[in-house]
Amino acid sequence: MSDSKLREDICLLAKSMYDRGLAHGSTGNISARCEDGGLLVSPTNSSFGFLDPAELAHFDRDGLQIGGNKPTKEISLHTAFYDTRGSDAGAVVHLHSHHSVALSIMPDVDAEDMLPPLTPYPIMKLGRVKLLPYFRPGDEAMGQAVRDLNGERSAVVLANHGPVVASKDIYSAVFAMEELEAAARLTLESYEYRPRQLSEEQIAALSMFAS
Repeated sequence: MSDSKLREDICLLAKSMYDRGLAHGSTGNISARCEDGGLLVSPTNSSFGFLDPAELAHFDRDGLQIGGNKPTKEISLHTAFYDTRGSDAGAVVHLHSHHSVALSIMPDVDAEDMLPPLTPYPIMKLGRVKLLPYFRPGDEAMGQAVRDLNGERSAVVLANHGPVVASKDIYSAVFAMEELEAAARLTLESYEYRPRQLSEEQIAALSMFAS
């Protein structure tokens, strides 16, 4: 994909998330790897509803900024996924989406696997979602917490903050993020009813379809 097409797709998908209430105000950030190994990153204090393709921060493959506006202050989250997941990380999305944040503050969430296995697709698209501790926004320790996972997770949720998802390209990263938010919503809506979960055998059978 050309850099110009990638820029357009980043802004198109960001606006889609904004229009549907997955991002609000100037929250959230998004990035994608270019064909030459560089990165395009949403600017700091920008809104998903009004991203300008020409203003995306542009980094070369060595991490030197070569164009665009100042990047999001949470860029360490993005580079941590790119550095630890290799070719499995072609794009990263971070939101402050309502249901994922709400689930992160519940007292009995399993930090190793915060989404209970209620439906197949979160398992297939996200695997086990790790709940990380709270960090101050912009704290580079967030990136280190992701690096400490050694590339073993494609999705995490920062407690009291929001989810971060990496996937092979910008479309699959956005779709996986939407799956995470939908699963968090379902979990909260069924929380008090002790819902029936998929069995270990059913979960294992989904592994062959994981994206």
